[in-house]
Amino acid sequence: MRSIAILVAAFCASAVSAVPGLDSRSSFLAARKPAPLPSSFKWKSTGPLIGPKDDGRNLAGIKDPTVVEVNGTYHVFASTAKAEGYNLVYLNFTDFAQAGSAPFYYLDQSPIGTGYRAAPQVFYFGPQKLWYLVYQNGNAAYSTNPDIGNPAGWTAPQVFYPAGMPKIIEQNIGQGYWVDMWVICDAKLCHLFSSDDNGHLYRSQTKLADFPAGMNEPVIALQDLQNKYALWEASCVYAIKGGKGKQKYLLLIEAIGSDEQRWFRAWTSDRIDGDWTALADTYENPFARSNNVMFGEGVEPWTKSISHGEVVRSLTDQTLTIDTSKPLRFLYQGMDPNGGGVEYNALPWRLALLTQIKSCT
Repeated sequence: MRSIAILVAAFCASAVSAVPGLDSRSSFLAARKPAPLPSSFKWKSTGPLIGPKDDGRNLAGIKDPTVVEVNGTYHVFASTAKAEGYNLVYLNFTDFAQAGSAPFYYLDQSPIGTGYRAAPQVFYFGPQKLWYLVYQNGNAAYSTNPDIGNPAGWTAPQVFYPAGMPKIIEQNIGQGYWVDMWVICDAKLCHLFSSDDNGHLYRSQTKLADFPAGMNEPVIALQDLQNKYALWEASCVYAIKGGKGKQKYLLLIEAIGSDEQRWFRAWTSDRIDGDWTALADTYENPFARSNNVMFGEGVEPWTKSISHGEVVRSLTDQTLTIDTSKPLRFLYQGMDPNGGGVEYNALPWRLALLTQIKSCT
C-alpha cells in the first residue's frame, strides 16, 4: 500500500480518498455540507474487478454497469456480451474487493427472458414502491421488482414507446444505433434520455404520476453535427445534492477520441430539460479519460479506455441524486489495450472502479 499512498500524496496530502479493495484500512473523506462540482477531475482506478466466469456461458465481456448501494450492499446489473449477442447479469457484494467472487445471476433466467437486452439502469421509484430496471431491447424497455435482492422477481419486458422508434430518432439516426436509455425524475416529470451513435442525445418526458406511461415524442437535448464521436452514447444524468443554479444537474456522455479510445465528458444545468453548459468536456480537461486517471505508481494502465459506466449511488430513488461532498465513485468498463482484433460484441470488457481524488482546498 506504500506506493499508493505516495502516489496520492503527489496530488493532495490531506484530501484524498482510498480506492475500495486497494486499502480497506482507509476511509472516504467527506465534507460536512454539499460541495459544488469541481471544474476539473482526477481519479485513481482499481484493476479489473468483475469479468466473465468460467461457467459455460463463454462470455467475452461484462459491460455497461449500473450500481446502487442499499444498506451496505452493492447491487450491480450489467450487460453480458459475446459474439452471439447480449443479455443481462446481476450480482451483489458488500466490498468491492470481493466483487470478483460474487455469484452471477443471469437475468435470462428471470421473466426478463432471453434475447437482446443490454445497457441496464436501476433505480427505486418511490411513488410505486418498485425498483425499475431500464434497458434496451430494440426499444426502450423496463422491468419492475419490489425487491432488488431477488433477481428472479423482475417482470417481463415492457416498453416506453409502444409504437416503436420515435420519428425524430428515425430521421436523425443515420447509420447509428438507438442505445443507452436513462431515466431521471424531478418533482413533476420523469425524463427518458437515449442516444443514436450519430451525435444526438434525445430526451422525452411524462408526468411523474403517469410514469412509466405517456412518454412524449423526444426532442434533441444535445447534438454535435461536426463530430458524432464527441457525443457518442452512455449518457447519465444526476441531480446534485444541495446543488444550486447551473450546478443542480450533471450530465455525462461517453465520447470516442481521435486515438479511438473511450472517455467521458461532463455538462451541468439548472434543469433536466434546460440548456447544458460544458464543465469538463475536452481532452485536456475531461470528466474521465486516460490522462486524468492513475492506476498506481509504476503500474502499467490495464485499460486506455474509460467507457460506459455509472456513479455509485447510495441515494437510490428516481431523482438520481448524488452527494458531491464525498469523493465520487464511478464503476466503468475498460479493456486490455491488446484485446482488440475481434468484432465489437466479442471485445473483452471488464468492470473496474474509479474513485475521485478530491482537490486541496
